Amino acid sequence: MRKMVVVLMLMLGWGWLPACSQGEPPTQPISGDVVPGAEWQTAPPEAVGFSSAKLEALRGWLKTQDTGSMMVVVQGRVIFSYGDVTHTSKIASVRKSVLDMLYGADVFAGQVRDDVLHETVEQLGLQDKVPFLPIEKNATLIQLMASRSGIYIPSGNGDQAKVMPPRGSEYPGTYYIYNNWDFNAAGVAFEKLTKKDIFVALRDDLARPLGMQDFDFAKQKKNESPDSAHSEYAMYLSTRDMARLGLLMLNCGQWNGKTLVSCDWVRYSTYLHTPFRDINPTGLRNYGEPSRWGYGLLWWVWDEQMFPGDTWTGFLQGAYTAAGTGGTYITVLPTMDTVVVHQVDIDKNYRANVTPSSYMAMLSMIADARCGDACR
Repeated sequence: MRKMVVVLMLMLGWGWLPACSQGEPPTQPISGDVVPGAEWQTAPPEAVGFSSAKLEALRGWLKTQDTGSMMVVVQGRVIFSYGDVTHTSKIASVRKSVLDMLYGADVFAGQVRDDVLHETVEQLGLQDKVPFLPIEKNATLIQLMASRSGIYIPSGNGDQAKVMPPRGSEYPGTYYIYNNWDFNAAGVAFEKLTKKDIFVALRDDLARPLGMQDFDFAKQKKNESPDSAHSEYAMYLSTRDMARLGLLMLNCGQWNGKTLVSCDWVRYSTYLHTPFRDINPTGLRNYGEPSRWGYGLLWWVWDEQMFPGDTWTGFLQGAYTAAGTGGTYITVLPTMDTVVVHQVDIDKNYRANVTPSSYMAMLSMIADARCGDACR
């Protein structure tokens, strides 16, 4: 599989795939960003500076994967769609990034309140089935969001428990490890701070204002854990509705002239808080893979490579992504004014999986499809 990814990238880099069809009338360029109304607007790829031919090559690549559906949105318009983008399924850990947006809509709207960010797990009332150790009582809300709490109480995820450090071994704030206890507790904290059910907030503060087309309140559910008092807040969304979330983030929390999520919070939570080199468990920072995602607050953030004399400034500069088990993503690419949503239906097949390498190949193919005025 990795060899296939490399071959595809080389083909793209050396221009072996056609950029544009020849002999066709030029496409009129489109300028200005939009947001979808009741339906998404579509545009020919060439109208926003992308190659249809190269995006069709991407379609061929997707057919070899476990991809359920995919959308590419440029300037708020759909230029590429694959599979059934209306189908609703579990978005796995993408839920954590959606929770971050709810914090930006309900808790930090207008101005980030430092006193709330630095309240401790005890002050927030996040006691679990087992008591906190003295060292764990110092963990704060912002450390939960950054997955740096140092609290290693089992969350019900048996595979994750195998890689967790011993309890009390790390002081809060000093060590990053991808920790579902932190994420679930951050969900409980949200409900305590807002006095709202998390799914009511999802419906009222995001789904309805954004005009989500497929949102089903009844499908959202909390999965209780035998080990922890803090449940998994499982979310179920369609690809085209996740694309609305990505576009809202790209627009810094603005939608049709209204602020739905604090712009300051969008910037702060997608700032690189944990560089790639400090990500744990170590399997998430394989230096042989093309991915270099660090972590912000409930979002994965691109950690650009440094080269002598300058910083690398490729299409992933400033990018951030929500990522879920199996290969579900909402990726925001500010340098291209682009949102990419990729969904794998783990409800239909829990073994379905698109590897991070394969997804990075998809993003590279999208970036390579940019041709500007040359293919208009």
